Amino acid sequence: MISFLDLKSINQACRDELIEACTRVIDSGWYIGGSELQQFESSYAEYCGTKHCIGVANGLDALVLVIRAWKELGYLREGDEILVPSNTYIASILAISENGLVPVLVEPDPATFNICPISAEAAITAKTKAILPVHLYGRLADMPAIMALAERSGLLVLEDSAQSHGANVNGRKAGGWGHASGFSFYPGKNLGALGDAGAVTTNDDMLASTLRALRNYGSHEKYKNLYRGMNSRLDEIQAAMLSVKLKYLDEQTIHRRKIADLYTNNIQHPAITLPVVSQFNPLENSSHVWHVYTVLCQDRDALQNHLLANNIQTLIHYPIPPHQQQAYSELARYSLPVSEKIHREILSLPMGPGLLLEEARAVVAACNSFQSDMT
Repeated sequence: MISFLDLKSINQACRDELIEACTRVIDSGWYIGGSELQQFESSYAEYCGTKHCIGVANGLDALVLVIRAWKELGYLREGDEILVPSNTYIASILAISENGLVPVLVEPDPATFNICPISAEAAITAKTKAILPVHLYGRLADMPAIMALAERSGLLVLEDSAQSHGANVNGRKAGGWGHASGFSFYPGKNLGALGDAGAVTTNDDMLASTLRALRNYGSHEKYKNLYRGMNSRLDEIQAAMLSVKLKYLDEQTIHRRKIADLYTNNIQHPAITLPVVSQFNPLENSSHVWHVYTVLCQDRDALQNHLLANNIQTLIHYPIPPHQQQAYSELARYSLPVSEKIHREILSLPMGPGLLLEEARAVVAACNSFQSDMT
């Protein structure tokens, strides 16, 4: 079976270093808020090109805490609207509603699956105070256009960079475009911990200071609470694991791009629509780090079954759009044909630094041998 993503093989490649880092933390006797966290925060801020990185417990908390901090600082208040892509994972929307703000769903660009800046501008109202672009599937959203829109309209920009570690445009990486960015280091991400973990990056000193308190019960100093905070801390062991794995991220991204190129250049089935390589510059692929490689197929379920019969595991990101989830029944009023088509037809092929080129060629062969009733 060709796995969709083999985490064991990924971690096996740096196993000795991970064990050494874990042992170092165990032997230190310091497990929360110590030197390992400081080291990772410093390294990841430098990697993203930002002044600050604030480690938190997970990617959802990263988004929640930024919006919470903006409320504490008086930039946002309950009832304000935040524009968010309609085809994102539900976490992006949960972060908004968790803070008592209103998610306004915006259709994506059908070529890139990322939020369409033109549609976003059309959705702005007097209550719109922020935009939350999601760099979906590893492709950087059109941040030059989004930042220009935000400047014209006086909006805050919170990047959801959970799937885009290292993606960049013109040398500026995900996490370094908006006023803040939330990252997830869930094990299956391009930079994955060995458990839940997350971080916020920002150049805003006041926001960074507020976030450091909010993640720690609202406190900079023990037993002195400035805010009604929460417990959302990146622990020492996960920080140490991430410091090890960060060293290999760019090398692994190069391999992901080789796999993506192999798929793009060789899958030639008329029923399978391949992703656009780059929406910014067709001569370079730096805007995409291929967290997943997604295709569209009207006969998606049949294609998935065909690949499974050929011992190839695939996943669907995501089968149900947020506005059709029971948790957000109030969003059912939206008519979102582009998003609904994506969710109905999308399929993610095997992708990852542990995927062998010969395995990727087997995926290509299986895709090209697919017999669809819709062609």
